[in-house]
Amino acid sequence: MNHFLDIHKTDPSDLEAILTQASAMKAARNGAPKATPDAEQPLKNHMVALIFEKPSTRTRVSFDVGVRQMGGETMVLSGADMQLGHGETIADTARVLSRYVDMIMIRTFDESVLTEMAEYASVPVINGLTDRSHPCQIMADLQTYREHRGPIQGRKVVWSGDGNNVCASWLHAAAQMGFDFTFTGPVQLDPEMEFVGHARQKGVDVTIERDPMKAVEGADLIITDTWVSMHDAQSARERRHNMLRPYQVNAKLMERAKPDALFMHCLPAHREEEVTSEVMDGPHSVIWDEAENRLHAQKAIMRWCLNA
Repeated sequence: MNHFLDIHKTDPSDLEAILTQASAMKAARNGAPKATPDAEQPLKNHMVALIFEKPSTRTRVSFDVGVRQMGGETMVLSGADMQLGHGETIADTARVLSRYVDMIMIRTFDESVLTEMAEYASVPVINGLTDRSHPCQIMADLQTYREHRGPIQGRKVVWSGDGNNVCASWLHAAAQMGFDFTFTGPVQLDPEMEFVGHARQKGVDVTIERDPMKAVEGADLIITDTWVSMHDAQSARERRHNMLRPYQVNAKLMERAKPDALFMHCLPAHREEEVTSEVMDGPHSVIWDEAENRLHAQKAIMRWCLNA
């Protein structure tokens, strides 16, 4: 049994195996109707609990569809259904769910909810997102980069904007996969130094550069994410917009990167805020492949968790 909690907690060889499996499963389904089950049914007779304390579109649909394509069934539970940690402890919830289902995916706020669930569950637990990391998204991103440009090892990846949970998982990936990482954004929104330090200890070149035009010079990949969360108050939104406006990914910024540089965004995007429509819909953008690959990468992650 394997938990998939964070990229830096997963052996690089296992990450490579997951990415290879994801690409193979995608290729095997190429041209098949979306509702057609996979020829292999590795999750047949398996029940997967999908727990959402935070709302979701891509995570919910991609995991639900992925389980069904592989022959399994899902039980979708909201935070209101579960009331995690309110009444019954997370540990007891994990013990009970383990008697009913074969695997748990949880999308939550506090990282401690995820880690406690994994500690006490006797079935695999997958991190669908926490406030500190988003490993499934980055696995899809790595798969997408491979499809378009080959191995990411030794490449220069630039994150522009808020050093949030997705940025953190990119730093984890840099440490495990061996590529250079540059963060450009306001000092108030720097990524956690714990994650920066971990990558540097692994021998990765991690740079923090305040000038976005300088940061993207020689970049193979530029990534951004939304500037505001759905939970932010209006005053916080205005402050963030003022801080982050210089870090918008636009055509002028992309021109300073390598001519064949890619652009990624995990979506949903606020067009004309963190990124312009010109870039999102332009030749550098691979955001729709990135979104699709959430399905394939997560199917491979689930198989790895179950040794299926």
